[in-house]
Amino acid sequence: MKGKRNKISTSSLAVEFDREVDGRWIAEVPKLPGVMAYGATKREALQRVYAVALRTLADSVEQGNLFTPVSRLFGYGVAGR
Repeated sequence: MKGKRNKISTSSLAVEFDREVDGRWIAEVPKLPGVMAYGATKREALQRVYAVALRTLADSVEQGNLFTPVSRLFGYGVAGR
């Protein structure tokens, strides 16, 4: 079911990409269970997974948990297709 797999490493978190047979991309942050998102393009999937990750981290902060500052969580990388 899944096609090519890429990985972009960031300073604290990694975003992994899979390409489905139908062409959609799925982005996942393995260190944040359940944080994944689909997109028609790799960039769209990345934007959506960032939004889900930030919401997940915000919920964690609201519950009193501390985490690494957001500015250090996400970096930018270039992945091959």
